[in-house]
Amino acid sequence: MVYLPPVKDFPLLNRYKSLVYLDNAATTQKPQVVLDSIQDYYQTKNANVHRAVHALSSQATQAFEDARRTVAEFIHASAPEEIIWTRGTTESINLVAQSFAMSALNSDSKVVISEMEHHSNIVPWQLLCERVGARLCAAPVLPNGTLDLKEYEDLLDHDTCIVALTHVSNVTGVINPVQQLTAMAHEAGAIVLIDGAQAAPHLDIDVQSIDCDFYAFSGHKMYGPTGIGVLYGRKTLLDRAPPWQGGGEMIKEVQITGSTYQKSPHRFEAGTPHIEGAIGLAAAIDYLTEQRKLGLQQYEKQLFSEANQALSQIDGLSMVSSVKNRLGSLSFLIDGVHPHDLGTLLTEQNIALRTGHHCAMPLMDALSIPSTVRPSLGLYNTFEDIEKLVEAIKSACRILRP
Repeated sequence: MVYLPPVKDFPLLNRYKSLVYLDNAATTQKPQVVLDSIQDYYQTKNANVHRAVHALSSQATQAFEDARRTVAEFIHASAPEEIIWTRGTTESINLVAQSFAMSALNSDSKVVISEMEHHSNIVPWQLLCERVGARLCAAPVLPNGTLDLKEYEDLLDHDTCIVALTHVSNVTGVINPVQQLTAMAHEAGAIVLIDGAQAAPHLDIDVQSIDCDFYAFSGHKMYGPTGIGVLYGRKTLLDRAPPWQGGGEMIKEVQITGSTYQKSPHRFEAGTPHIEGAIGLAAAIDYLTEQRKLGLQQYEKQLFSEANQALSQIDGLSMVSSVKNRLGSLSFLIDGVHPHDLGTLLTEQNIALRTGHHCAMPLMDALSIPSTVRPSLGLYNTFEDIEKLVEAIKSACRILRP
């Protein structure tokens, strides 16, 4: 089966036909079916959920909870009740840190992360550790961008309460062996959270196979709307965790003297939710699932391999990581060329990609580099896009490095 990138399905790409969009690790474009699902909600069933008996509210609630079931099936959760709606990966991680972990940690506890984490999987743990007096430790990264498994194992001891690791690096595209890392952490008695923001758009996610306790990802990085994210949590842990935010929806009864709370997931969804965002994310998941049936994942591997090979042949260009087990992001540096300068000239040639530290300053420090140029691939990218990128880089280098 020959996969054909469905560029025609994406209105923005049809509007700007000369644009080569390679900033997918930051956010993806949206297919028409996602836009239609949001418009349909507002035009045919716009009402608040869970709070009324009238027909519109029932229809909205049905669509909202159907979306939860779609997500649960997509990541192979054991039940829809293990799916919590958030604003994105960042809020999902903060929810775990400020709810479950806040009640579980003390001054003798340790949280283990890695040097390759996005700031969103570092700062929430810093804030938590500062508040309770716990220690935050980071497993180092090897020069090739992979996690140092020996050092990671050495950090795991009886004081380790939480392990929070990325599934796929947003800088290098390195895929962590999360099933192995989770098993090692569980052996030490720790609870495991996986940041799946970069993995969910590309990999089949099975939280039961990984055996993680929490898994977080964002809709906008997988062709869904912004402002909607997912936190998967093992039900036994969610049932133990106290609420994070208070308000409507998450309560059973409220008295001036105290309140009682809903069971999970509603206990963690205070206030009016992002209803259309959940519906749009479900449409994105259905679309992504259909593309995978058409051969998307094999195509993405071929496209990534071609891009990696083509970039590596450019004079003076070095990939930040050259290990085989990577996907999505292709960070690189070019001798004598500042990433920002290159990015600016590429923009003038209608190449959209990211330059900078990519919200991963500790990884930059670990690899002794200030920043990178990062093209990142999506399902609508083509081999022609790679050819245009390579030629644009060569053209820019003739100006920047005459």
